[in-house]
Amino acid sequence: MVNGEKLILDGNAVADSMKLQLEGRIKRLKERGITPCLATILVGDDPSSATYVRMKGNACKRLGMTSMRVELSASTTTEALIAAIRELNEDRSVHGILLQHPVPHHIDERAAFEAIAIAKDVDGVTAVGYAQNAFGYADYPSCTPAAIMAILAYYQLPIGGKHAVVIGRSPILGKPVSVMLLNADATVTTCHSRTSDLAALVRMADIVVAAVGKPKFVQGDWIKPGAVVIDAGYNPGNVGDVDYEACLANASAITPVPTGVGPVTIATLLKHTVHAAEKLGG
Repeated sequence: MVNGEKLILDGNAVADSMKLQLEGRIKRLKERGITPCLATILVGDDPSSATYVRMKGNACKRLGMTSMRVELSASTTTEALIAAIRELNEDRSVHGILLQHPVPHHIDERAAFEAIAIAKDVDGVTAVGYAQNAFGYADYPSCTPAAIMAILAYYQLPIGGKHAVVIGRSPILGKPVSVMLLNADATVTTCHSRTSDLAALVRMADIVVAAVGKPKFVQGDWIKPGAVVIDAGYNPGNVGDVDYEACLANASAITPVPTGVGPVTIATLLKHTVHAAEKLGG
């Protein structure tokens, strides 16, 4: 809390700060004849996925970056998708590759992720990228976990020595944010669908990260007074994984949905793409 007031963690403010820092880097790259380029791959016609891809493309354009959009039909095979990814790996004008999740069920998503060259894995989805993140030296950690860490840093919320409870263990959110918090000297409990007495564990947390994919899953009476609540969920109707109003009563700081983690995730993706452009050149 700030002077007794609840601290609403405004993701737009964090994202704007990050983008401002990118402007000079992009300008210097362009002076060298290099325009950072993010290639997004959309398989199928899921409307939510299409919206996310469009948002990322628009964010690129607003910063003067290039967005290359690759659209494949829902009937695309794993082999065809991997072939398209390999083409982008070889394209020197492309600096970052993002495969929009989820892909149709018949596709081996893990095989497709692993086809992305580590130098262009700006969304942090490969096994090598995850391992580098675990050891604390990844250039491109998974974007939403990195966004969560950026929010905590921007608002100078302490992590070292705190007990963080992460609800969710997906390989691109729950697991990587757990290891990032651990590397920042938090004591971390990672919970999942088979965790016993989840509410009791959450009540012990100084930092709660909700990444479970269920609307209003985290209840207000689960939150320890003064805890920091990070809602990394997004469900239909602009609803997060946290019962916002109920959790706000006990939390000292909390992210709203959709203006919390989401904008910072996109800004992180742009930051990673610019970094990749600086490393790869044209």
